[in-house]
Amino acid sequence: MTDETSPKPLAALATEIPLREGKSSYPAAFAARVEGRAKRQLGNAFGLSNFGVNLTDLAPGAESALLHRHKTQDEFIYILSGHPTLKTDQGEVRLAPGMCAGFPAGGVAHHLVNETATPVRYLEIGDRSPGDSGTYPDDDLEAHLIEGAYVFTNKKGERYES
Repeated sequence: MTDETSPKPLAALATEIPLREGKSSYPAAFAARVEGRAKRQLGNAFGLSNFGVNLTDLAPGAESALLHRHKTQDEFIYILSGHPTLKTDQGEVRLAPGMCAGFPAGGVAHHLVNETATPVRYLEIGDRSPGDSGTYPDDDLEAHLIEGAYVFTNKKGERYES
């Protein structure tokens, strides 16, 4: 992430924005499922605070996230290269470059899975609604946005330690 006090660029080559530091913020029991996912936080590089934009790469076999839905956040994806499978709680769709999908807050649970032998690259855009939370229908997991970071609990409300 770019330092808050450093000057922001007027423009940049997206692939030269550094990869997000660290691994997934998911608890250890779930983090391995998104190994092979790499994000460049494009919006952060310009100091955007109302919405985020990530250039995301998925290696073969990688998942974008666990199947989830947000309470208050809208999300949008645009496929640049590769053919990921959009998996939802309403079915699956194979995507191709130029295709896009949007997920209104509280709507369909979703994630991308790269079931091919070639990398996938896409843009993901989401708002940064305060007080957002996420539910994960296939996993004993919930996420709660607290002071700009997601805190993970099981469905009983017991906090996972990272």
